[in-house]
Amino acid sequence: MDFAEKCNRIFWNTVQLYHRTDDVDFQPVNPYDEGTVEHTLFEKNWIDAVQWHLEDIIRNPDIDPVEALALKRRIDRSNQERTDMVEELDSHFLDKYSSVTPLPDATINTESPAWAIDRLSILALKIYHMDAEVRRTDASPAHVEKCREKLRVLLMQREDLTSAIDTLLADIEAGRKYMKVYRQMKMYNDPSTNPVLYAAK
Repeated sequence: MDFAEKCNRIFWNTVQLYHRTDDVDFQPVNPYDEGTVEHTLFEKNWIDAVQWHLEDIIRNPDIDPVEALALKRRIDRSNQERTDMVEELDSHFLDKYSSVTPLPDATINTESPAWAIDRLSILALKIYHMDAEVRRTDASPAHVEKCREKLRVLLMQREDLTSAIDTLLADIEAGRKYMKVYRQMKMYNDPSTNPVLYAAK
């Protein structure tokens, strides 16, 4: 199985597992061995699934402002965790392909493998929820049809992205592409670079 297909399988199973409880506070048991890339992929998609639903909750127009602030801070922490896991995945690829010597005409990709895999994780959630809209019996035929067309596009996007990721990995392995990892360096999360935080000291 190609790597991106493995990602799709893990992401889809994880999304389905999340929706067995549909509880943003539920703590799952990761079915993969700690230290494996599969373990990280599961954790990554679980964080994405929880954050997807936190974003739904915070958009409730009747939400208590205090609760909304707590949710916003939780979403901020989640975003940092997501970024950390993407960078962990890229470290996996850097290590895996460390012995490859790029060809003289090798080029760099616009994004690293892990950031493309991040989009694959989000696509699994989009597909799950768009399919749920298609299956709604309380929605108008026009709504269902519009969602069915969106679902078709999302499935095509997943197919294209899956192929692109596996092609990128094959190109890196063959030396046709090389990768660099630029850390996100989110300044607002760092007390030493966020002016509001360091001014409050």
